[in-house]
Amino acid sequence: MSILAWGQLALYLAVLLVLAWPVGHWLAALCAGRLPGWMLRVEAPLYRLAGTSAGQAMNWVQYALALLAFNALGALVVYALQRLQQWLPLNPQHMAAVTPDSAFNTAVSFVTNTNWQGYTGEATMSYLTQMLALAVQNFFSAATGIAVAFALIRGFAARSSGVVGNFWVDVTRVTAWLLLPLSLVFAVFLVSQGAIQNFDTYKDVTLLETTRYQQPRNGPDGQPLTDAKGNPVTEDAKTRTQTLAMGPVASQEAIKMLGTNGGGFFNANSAHPYENPTALANFFQMLSIFLIPAALCFAFGLEVGDLRQGWAVLAAMTIMFVIAVVAITPAEQAGNPLLTPLGVDQGMSALQSGGNMEGKEVRFGINASSLFAVITTSASCGAVNAMHDSFTPLGGMVPMVMMQLGEVVFGGVGTGLYSMLVFAILAVFIAGLMIGRTPEYLGKKIESYEMKMTSIAILVTPILVLAGTAVAVLADAGRAGIANPGAHGFSEILYAFTSVANNNGSAFAGLSANAPFYNIMLAIGMWLGRFGVVVPVLAIAGALARKKRLAVTAGTMPTHGPLFVTLLIGTVLLVGLLNYVPALALGPVVEHFMLWGAH
Repeated sequence: MSILAWGQLALYLAVLLVLAWPVGHWLAALCAGRLPGWMLRVEAPLYRLAGTSAGQAMNWVQYALALLAFNALGALVVYALQRLQQWLPLNPQHMAAVTPDSAFNTAVSFVTNTNWQGYTGEATMSYLTQMLALAVQNFFSAATGIAVAFALIRGFAARSSGVVGNFWVDVTRVTAWLLLPLSLVFAVFLVSQGAIQNFDTYKDVTLLETTRYQQPRNGPDGQPLTDAKGNPVTEDAKTRTQTLAMGPVASQEAIKMLGTNGGGFFNANSAHPYENPTALANFFQMLSIFLIPAALCFAFGLEVGDLRQGWAVLAAMTIMFVIAVVAITPAEQAGNPLLTPLGVDQGMSALQSGGNMEGKEVRFGINASSLFAVITTSASCGAVNAMHDSFTPLGGMVPMVMMQLGEVVFGGVGTGLYSMLVFAILAVFIAGLMIGRTPEYLGKKIESYEMKMTSIAILVTPILVLAGTAVAVLADAGRAGIANPGAHGFSEILYAFTSVANNNGSAFAGLSANAPFYNIMLAIGMWLGRFGVVVPVLAIAGALARKKRLAVTAGTMPTHGPLFVTLLIGTVLLVGLLNYVPALALGPVVEHFMLWGAH
């Protein structure tokens, strides 16, 4: 890595830490209900309307049922709005109804915080659908993830209570007092940088660089004119124009990043200048993706009464993140060896970024594109400012692996913390086996029930990824979507199922996935990948909440020092990677050897 790349990484982590600290304290206050009186008064009518109250706590089963019902209803609403959009207002382009399989896929996608997009946004969705269906679910799906993290935190902090909070209260507070204010501020910032926010019809504009050429001139009858010698009469062609899509972009872009949603208003996502206009906007978009996941680590430490526990989790996340950035950046900077014999200069200089610039924005270059790729796949975001399908084999493998680890390297809002805590439970269980005593974490004994739920939560996504990939490779309908047969085509399918099962949403977009087979298969993966993990996590929260907190003794393993951080990282890498090593060997690893072997 170059000095510039290291400097960018250091600056990013420093600013992230400074911003996450106060947000973490506010998240802890939201989790505990320590809110100003005026906020409580504003909330009260909403709870009465929902038939609940701020003081009405739920056990884990009630919490899970409320969560599932809320998200199922959200999926139905999103599906209906897509199917009916041609008869609804705010559709100046007169977009037709979305096809049933695509609408089903998109509804599940946005409700599960995946935001996988098999469609072209500016050519498929009306303004009303973008705002009322997709942007609203960007808020609610993010709030759902944070609510589950709150429930697990309460499970660790509780003293034989048996309750984990109130789902309706948690979703309301996270949406109203965290996501909405942050999104408003961030949206205004994006508009100041050049992101658009309007309800205009699409605009036909004259290109600055026009190419004039001669075209045949037609007579009144529409037939080409000729001169006396029979030669065609020509004239200058008309100036070229381009249609520019408009819409309420900044408002959706803000929550897309802050909620680690990732769905783009435009098909080009954060590579589009109307979504990501400047280098400064790009930097703050990267910060916004990790802001809440990092802050939740501090909230966790504050609520369990030991801030060192939050620092330990944050340290494990940061170390794995830095390793991934160090791996991907040189891989992309090395360029394509097949171009070297052709005399193509791929070196970095004052005049060019150098390296593998295929599929990347010149205004961002290698360093910012590589950093963005790791951030968006470490979190369950999936927004992209470069085409991951055009990365080098090893460069493309890094974001794939970050998702396959379970997106615990900061992870999504809420999902990153509770998934990492599941791995922490597994880590202390392994340590307990080594020293021959009942494992404990934060004063709670980890027994057989917690380990069964932990095993389910960890194994759900690998089963979905590997089984889905196998079915797609074997089925004719699955192979029909492959544009690049061979190792890269396999990587495209593996990436797709990895992305949806881990609720990321990014893609190796060479795969033609907007077909009934993939729309249905990927939707199933998204739904089970989300709630197949959420329910066991809530079960763990309920079990822990009923346990008494044990006093720290001389035999208690510290879970806040370097030894535990190392054990936690080792557990994540061991369990996460071993599931996927054979599949990775068939895809990006083979492709890497093919590329450099040909060289």
